[in-house]
Amino acid sequence: MTDQIRVVIADDHPVVRQGLRTLLSAYDDFCLVGEARDGEEAVRLAGAVEPDVVIMDLTMPHMDGITATKAILQTQPAIRVLMLSTTATDEQVIEAVRAGARGFLLKDAETEQVIEAIRAVYRGGRVLDPMVAETLMRGIERTAPRSLTEPLTPREVEILRLVAQGLSNREIAAHLHLAAPTVTTHVRNILGKLHLANRTQAAIYARQNGLL
Repeated sequence: MTDQIRVVIADDHPVVRQGLRTLLSAYDDFCLVGEARDGEEAVRLAGAVEPDVVIMDLTMPHMDGITATKAILQTQPAIRVLMLSTTATDEQVIEAVRAGARGFLLKDAETEQVIEAIRAVYRGGRVLDPMVAETLMRGIERTAPRSLTEPLTPREVEILRLVAQGLSNREIAAHLHLAAPTVTTHVRNILGKLHLANRTQAAIYARQNGLL
């Protein structure tokens, strides 16, 4: 098929790479275009084959997954990174999101959950394992005031809901019949009012506060 999702697997454990390789081969909409055994190799491979999605292990030799994600997205911002890890500290989850990872799953996730996560981040959405989301919320709660400096306007609440659904600024603009720069300004104001760092934190805030 012509619209396959081109995937690179980056993990230092051969058994994990083999398991993901076998999993992807069972679906027609995926095409495995390369495997990396460490972060440095993942960066080189991403530059060479230009995948749609990189499944990135958090902890690898030579260069960890967070550093590799930053390096890849610095030159190839269109690539989507799905972080996969056995465990993760609060700080690692927050740093992975800040680095640009669109998703974060634990390695004990169900196979269908992994497949749907790859598809979701490829489409521009964001996916967080429930335990990872809880970890990220703890980090937000430690660093962000609980009360708003200013209340959100009805339009900002409407846009926040769409952000939480994974829509891009351009998609939100089309949905609400607004100019894209106007939506960008609204999103910036929302993050400022909520004392949040990025769209992922905004999406989690929306879910935690019953806006979805």
